[in-house]
Amino acid sequence: MIALALALAAVTPASAAVPVVIAHRGASGERPEHTLEAYRLAIAEGADFIEPDLVMTKDGQLIARHENEISGTTDIAAHPEFAARRTTKTIDGEAVSGWFTEDFTLAELRSLRARERLPQLRPAVAKAYDGRFPIPTFAEILALAATEGKRTGRRIGLYPEIKHPTYFARIGLAMERPLVAALKQAGYEDPSDPVFIQSFETGNLKALHQMTRLRLVQLMAGSGAPWDRVAAGDRATTYAAMATPAGLKAIAAYAAAIGPEKAMIVPRDAAGHSLSPTMLVRDAHAAGLVVHPWTFRSENYFLPAELRKSEDPAAHGEAAAEYRQFYTLGVDGLFSEFPAEAVAARLQIRR
Repeated sequence: MIALALALAAVTPASAAVPVVIAHRGASGERPEHTLEAYRLAIAEGADFIEPDLVMTKDGQLIARHENEISGTTDIAAHPEFAARRTTKTIDGEAVSGWFTEDFTLAELRSLRARERLPQLRPAVAKAYDGRFPIPTFAEILALAATEGKRTGRRIGLYPEIKHPTYFARIGLAMERPLVAALKQAGYEDPSDPVFIQSFETGNLKALHQMTRLRLVQLMAGSGAPWDRVAAGDRATTYAAMATPAGLKAIAAYAAAIGPEKAMIVPRDAAGHSLSPTMLVRDAHAAGLVVHPWTFRSENYFLPAELRKSEDPAAHGEAAAEYRQFYTLGVDGLFSEFPAEAVAARLQIRR
């Protein structure tokens, strides 16, 4: 706990606004991710935003899946009628084998059912819910947000991520314009509307900056670089470079926020213990950017060593302490797969 205490001692002032809770793929620690049931539960647990990762079908429909390769999140391997469509593709420079959404129509994908992506860590979820829920379209997610907004009396935020934008654009299935059009039709087009559009790439965000007034989020990982910059031969624009004061100033020209991997804010040592916080939150705020780190999960496997309760990677540790730490560091929100826990920890900070 010493490292955690040191981290809390070196905090930036908390943001004036209450930090938002973004349900990462829904309440995906409790239901199979990217299902209407996961989003519905997240809303019931008090999440401010639900986050669908978006990919395209062969017939140009936006659907919610973590990746366009769906063998790990659906039961497609159990469908012999689709066996011949298993293939290997190069996605963002890496060879990936399996079944891909862009090779199927929406009607075909409707015959599949969702599966828990992390069954080793979440066996109870897999046992209870595998095979029960279909893949939702983005239109259905928008409809759910509207219905739940009326039921709860609060406007439910949307936080869509465009997955592999360069890849999809190159095969003629670019998502940016259909996404903006769908959001506009649902009444989301003003910067004050509860919508953030996110991407790990830069080119599509800059294009979106010209298409819409909705807020944009530059996602950043602890290593690597935006694929569109790599594909263009740009070796200088790494996520590390983007996290510098100069890099953050450049991001602020087209985006309203950054979504950094949480280790970019609180690093860990080789043994998994928390180290002192970086200056990223302060630097981003100085550039006028909102900060929404990812991803917060409750299992020991994902927590810093000092917050783990046992050697069992699937058991839950002291996740509330990690939430409180980041809230105190001044983040403007965070992505959680257990939104009820994130909401409860936020209430503790506000008292």
